[in-house]
Amino acid sequence: MATFISLVSFTDQGIRNVKDSPDRFVAFKAMAEQLGLSVKAAYWTVGNHDMVLIVEGPEDAATTLLLKVGTLGNVRTQTLRGYSEQEFRGLLGGLR
Repeated sequence: MATFISLVSFTDQGIRNVKDSPDRFVAFKAMAEQLGLSVKAAYWTVGNHDMVLIVEGPEDAATTLLLKVGTLGNVRTQTLRGYSEQEFRGLLGGLR
């Protein structure tokens, strides 16, 4: 399973409806599960980003999920592929 770390920022529309954010997250989580993804963590934050999400699952499903969420217009995301220590060690093994 691949791990994805998304930095989420509210759009103008998203911040106008910020009170709906917890309910939007519940819908996001349900959508993720329908696509075979698991939401491992979600944090609302202050600073440059408004939320951090950690999701695990197939790469294609994660891309589909983020595209679907983006079309709703409430958030913009920047997503990073995360690697565990063991996964990263495996990648380093190919550097011979």
